[in-house]
Amino acid sequence: MIETPLTTHRAVVERAWIDHNDHMNMGYYMVVFDEATSGFFPACGLTREHRRKYNVTTFSLEGHITYNREVGLGDPLVMTTRLIGFDAKRIHYLHEMHHEKAGYLAATNELITLHVSQETRRSTAMEPHILERLAEIKAAHAALPPSPYVGRVIGLKASKTTATA
Repeated sequence: MIETPLTTHRAVVERAWIDHNDHMNMGYYMVVFDEATSGFFPACGLTREHRRKYNVTTFSLEGHITYNREVGLGDPLVMTTRLIGFDAKRIHYLHEMHHEKAGYLAATNELITLHVSQETRRSTAMEPHILERLAEIKAAHAALPPSPYVGRVIGLKASKTTATA
């Protein structure tokens, strides 16, 4: 049975994470999301032991964070992760950060990660058992409704009242 989405990390907002606006500083969102990635990869079979045995690792290729609602000191957070897609060398996934008690969506982090040989520092295909596990997770996550936080593009939409340079 595969959890949909996967719960990948829990945290409580620490004093050091609070900025001059009295909410969690944007840099710490990435720290917490990185911990969610560290929770997600073992569920995919990409464990520390696997990385050592096959001399592989992962590198982030691209990421996008949305900041939906503030969180503050002491707020309990829960991160969930859904697998969006994968191929032989890449994994595309979305983390969602929710306030664990109030339930609201605080932030999202969409990522594409590359599977890399430690020896060559170049991309390399994942082992068949990893690809099989990813296929199982993807099939389970296919039942989730589409997320409006996948594939977003950053930019300003031109309006009739906005001056152009």
